[in-house]
Amino acid sequence: MIIPIYGYGEPVLRQVGVDITPKYPNLKEVIANMYDTMYNAYGVGLAAPQVGLAIRLFVIDTEPFSDSEDLSKEEQEQLKGFKQTFINAKILKEEGEEWGFNEGCLSIPDVREDVYRNEKITIEYCDEEFNKKTEVFDGLIARVIQHEYDHIEGILFTDKISMLKKTLIKKKLQNIMEGKSRPDYKMKFANKKGR
Repeated sequence: MIIPIYGYGEPVLRQVGVDITPKYPNLKEVIANMYDTMYNAYGVGLAAPQVGLAIRLFVIDTEPFSDSEDLSKEEQEQLKGFKQTFINAKILKEEGEEWGFNEGCLSIPDVREDVYRNEKITIEYCDEEFNKKTEVFDGLIARVIQHEYDHIEGILFTDKISMLKKTLIKKKLQNIMEGKSRPDYKMKFANKKGR
């Protein structure tokens, strides 16, 4: 089921998510709805706070990045096969050079900025079956994970850009909060009149 994505300014986007157990109510349905919602909005990742849940859960499917001509065949293959649910994630280590990439966010439609992140991460998490894993990721997969991980820490990609760039996008952010943004997917806006 496709559910509304919470827009910039919604308080839940600033909350640090709490760990959950396998007994979390309707967990399988929550995860399925998050994938449906992400695909409907043409996203590659979606975190629970973006659908109003302050829990440590996010989903990723990097398939849409796999046809980029800027990538090697090996990178394209890696991205094509990467679909994963992360529960109770904790980044243990970020390492390597910081590199820039033009990021966007389903909660902040029509805003894209270059964000610098480490190229390699070590992360501990549980999969959908609550099997505990510790894995190392690099490149675009690491970046998508870091972006979604920030969401469960109450951080948005706009927090990672310069003050000048924040000033330049201020009006766009205000428009999102007021529900004046018109993405082609369902959204819930912070200050929309007539809520």
